[in-house]
Amino acid sequence: FQTLGYQLNLFSSALKLNTQYMHTIWFSIQVRKPITLDQVRSSLEKDPLVALTVKTSANTVFSFGRDYGHYGRILNHTVVSLPTLHVRDRHEVLGFCFTPQDGNSVLSSVAAATWFLYPDSYEERLSCLQEFVFQEV
Repeated sequence: FQTLGYQLNLFSSALKLNTQYMHTIWFSIQVRKPITLDQVRSSLEKDPLVALTVKTSANTVFSFGRDYGHYGRILNHTVVSLPTLHVRDRHEVLGFCFTPQDGNSVLSSVAAATWFLYPDSYEERLSCLQEFVFQEV
């Protein structure tokens, strides 16, 4: 969120599973303005680096990446599990997400290097990877 210019008071806790493929993260985010579940889902859908899923298992999410991802990797920063997403008291967003362990760092590293080498055209040069940044898993 800080890279997007938001200064939020966040707390998160990660649950590491016995898998080398993904981490599962439980999150609880407090928001100042009242929010609905539909608004949260809409915001997540608009973020190009967030994928949504109805899956609740790291294994099935990783399996999707293995079958459809770039060399078996999901390049999104996170995959939010919609069945786990909740809004409590209109000011707290709770849920679980999966972070592809190496895919998101690969995309970030390639983006940083491309920006450094080609600051005026890095977005165009990265467009070849866009088909591997998923909206839905």
